[in-house]
Amino acid sequence: MKENNNSNNNYTIAFYNVENLFDIYNDPDTKDDDFTPEGKKKWDVKRYQRKIKKISSVISQIGVKESGFPPAIIGLAEVENKQVVLDLINNENLKYSDYDIVHFDSPDERGIEVALLYRKKVFELLHSESFPLLIYDEEGERDFTRDVLLVKGKLKGKLVYFMVNHWPSRRQGRGQTELKRIKAAELVHSIIFKIKEETSNPNIIIMGDFNDGPTNSSIKKHLVTPEFFNPYESIFDKGFGSLTYEKKWLLFDQIILNKNFKKGSDFQFKNATIFDEQFLIGHKGKLKGNPFRTYIGKWHQGGFSDHLPVYVELEINEELLI
Repeated sequence: MKENNNSNNNYTIAFYNVENLFDIYNDPDTKDDDFTPEGKKKWDVKRYQRKIKKISSVISQIGVKESGFPPAIIGLAEVENKQVVLDLINNENLKYSDYDIVHFDSPDERGIEVALLYRKKVFELLHSESFPLLIYDEEGERDFTRDVLLVKGKLKGKLVYFMVNHWPSRRQGRGQTELKRIKAAELVHSIIFKIKEETSNPNIIIMGDFNDGPTNSSIKKHLVTPEFFNPYESIFDKGFGSLTYEKKWLLFDQIILNKNFKKGSDFQFKNATIFDEQFLIGHKGKLKGNPFRTYIGKWHQGGFSDHLPVYVELEINEELLI
């Protein structure tokens, strides 16, 4: 895709849960058996390549209206390994967008992980690290889940720290699992403490699928302290969401910024958006009006994801950049 000229100094930061982006090979150490040619979902090369093409096409379109380019930074959730992320950026939809990746293997029992893509023309990678979320049940057994990914670098010369999250799910019920997500919020703040030890007044952006909405306790009380703001709270208040459950829109996918990005800064927040183009919404069947997903149960739909991407728009005042 040909990129437009970015004459307005706008850059977008995005996050996308891509719903079970597995390769077709069985990993004996994870529960990925369904996503093999012999598995329940009959996941084969043709279906995998179709998914890669669809997800890369979505990424190539996010934020183009605002900035003229695909996202400068995009965090991903539910990728199986480094190779599937490389396949994404090497697809014809993205191979001319100059993306590179940050990825670490994670101990999640399902075999899904987080990653970050960055456009090398606008972001200089300085450091990356993953932090395990240590959660134990009443018997002392560890609940293996996704790590938190920290990426440090210079976005158009400005030092920014990004954290990519995919917090524990609600599969056993919201109430029973809430403490796990509060633990995840505590881990994020321990990482922020570490950041502040090396950089005074750092610029921090936290993104992810938090499996809680903007008004849930783990986000509103434990993650979004007075030094941060969550632009997705007002979007949720208006009834918009990034996924559905029992025909109700939820907003688990969010991008949260510290107040260094508020109005008047050299690199300021302009807008937050859910990328809800009509082609991402199912138009028939029992899930009509919901995100057009890859599977309903074991039935292949050939869609994109059960989540919609989210993104924020930043504007750089280059005269103020130091």
